[in-house]
Amino acid sequence: MLGLITALALATAAPQPTIVQKPIPFPKARKEQMAAYAQRHYGIDSYRLRDPKVIVEHYTVTSTFQQTFNTFAPNNPDPELKELPGTCAHYVIDRDGTIYQLVPRSIMCRHTVGLNYTAFGIEHVGMSDGDVMGNKRQLAASLRLTRWLQCRYGIQTKNVIGHSESLSSPFHTERVERLKQQTHGDMTRATMRTYRSRLRPC
Repeated sequence: MLGLITALALATAAPQPTIVQKPIPFPKARKEQMAAYAQRHYGIDSYRLRDPKVIVEHYTVTSTFQQTFNTFAPNNPDPELKELPGTCAHYVIDRDGTIYQLVPRSIMCRHTVGLNYTAFGIEHVGMSDGDVMGNKRQLAASLRLTRWLQCRYGIQTKNVIGHSESLSSPFHTERVERLKQQTHGDMTRATMRTYRSRLRPC
């Protein structure tokens, strides 16, 4: 009974935003590749995302949602790290504020080296931090989605990070030597200070 009351309280505090389901193919082979990746990089023999602690914000470096979907849907080795499975994110937020879910929250996605085992990935269609932060509809949708995930999974605001902050996360873990300092420059610390300041507590 207490669990039900808590769940209802969280739902009231942060109602689920409207989410459009647009799944990318994630068949058995891709799951097996994700499990093998998790074993190599984290020592975890599973493709399951269990007990997530982090939300990582990204931008896509594309101008449309369809371009982003077309990048994530094929299960091809990524051009940067040359690994399988292909890269992906759990959610993509379009320029008009539409939230698309590409992958179930129970499955790991390859979006941030060192954190895929414990992080949801949220992509924003755009070319820069300024594109995201300057688009009122996209930013409002992003904050609604992030806050809902925070409240649902008990993720602290300090663990809502930009991709550029990945190395400073206390949850960052990487077993492959050449990747221990690998990160990207999207959603900088300065940008994320502003973003985090707009997240209301659960």
